[in-house]
Amino acid sequence: MAYQTYSGQAPQPTEQRRVRVRPGFGLRGPRREKHVLTVEDLSALSFPVGDDGVVIGLDQQQQPAVIGLFRPTQYDVVLVGGMWTAQLIALRAAATGARIAVETGRPQAWAPMAQAAGGGQPCVTVHQVGRLGAQGASVASPVLVVRDLGARPSRSRLSASPWQTTLTVLPYLGPNASRVLNAADLIGLQRVSPQESELVGRLLSLAPGDVSALPTLPDHITLWATRMRRQYVMTNPGEAETQVLGGPRRMD
Repeated sequence: MAYQTYSGQAPQPTEQRRVRVRPGFGLRGPRREKHVLTVEDLSALSFPVGDDGVVIGLDQQQQPAVIGLFRPTQYDVVLVGGMWTAQLIALRAAATGARIAVETGRPQAWAPMAQAAGGGQPCVTVHQVGRLGAQGASVASPVLVVRDLGARPSRSRLSASPWQTTLTVLPYLGPNASRVLNAADLIGLQRVSPQESELVGRLLSLAPGDVSALPTLPDHITLWATRMRRQYVMTNPGEAETQVLGGPRRMD
């Protein structure tokens, strides 16, 4: 004799056991044996804890270098470097579920990447200069706005928004570089001329060793800097990224 339990009533006999369905959850899944660890085994477990974000390469200790791109406040990143690095960051941000909006004067250069990203989903959109509208960023749908407008980018028309990060790409330091760099929360520096290196060294108070190193950086190395920290990052693409973007290059 089997029993079935009803809410608020005593158990009632029934001729056949019925499957109890959890409202909103469906049938219970298959059972598995519990995994049990001894106290001695616990020391073998390790859980990496750190900033979440987008992995952009390896640091000097060969550890993953991560940029926490999306925050509950507006975040501005400037990359003095090549479009290849900007596109790689955009691809990896899209892989985390972010939407990418590119404002550029060379849409044909961004179109292949936009088509390849997202597995057919329109997660990367390309816009003509001045045609980029509000993106509606939210914690569930963060947005990376890429501004690829040459060495003299105009001021953005977009209002500051939580969970919306702006990545401004400068191929080299133009006349308004001081304004752009001073407004940035994070700056990426790839290979620049000795004159540009001296200028950015003064703006960011770089050490003499960093100033002398910038004109000699390989294509896949970027110096990422804030007002407090400096970190060299080596960016090597994966196989799928190489198929879309090709190998690392400083100029396009």
